[in-house]
Amino acid sequence: MRARIFQPSKTAMSSGTAKTHLWVLEHAPASARQVDPLMGWTSSDDTQAQVRLRFESKEAALAYAEANGIDASVREPNKRKANIRKGGYAENFATDRRGAWTH
Repeated sequence: MRARIFQPSKTAMSSGTAKTHLWVLEHAPASARQVDPLMGWTSSDDTQAQVRLRFESKEAALAYAEANGIDASVREPNKRKANIRKGGYAENFATDRRGAWTH
């Protein structure tokens, strides 16, 4: 069975980085989803695709995968650089601005 180990990125709906520090082991789907002819819902008989395991480190996730015979691939995270300005957020509301206020 295939799995991937990755560190999730922050959600697009928030600027915070909560839930991005743990490593996740996620199984790849073993079979395609089927559409129920009566209700139109999609379903699958693959229960491993619903499992997401979280680990404190990449090494712990790799050790778990190796101990349980899981063929795992690691995807390294793309770290973003810090967006730190000289005046910080308060610079937006400074009274000594040289230019006109624009949004």
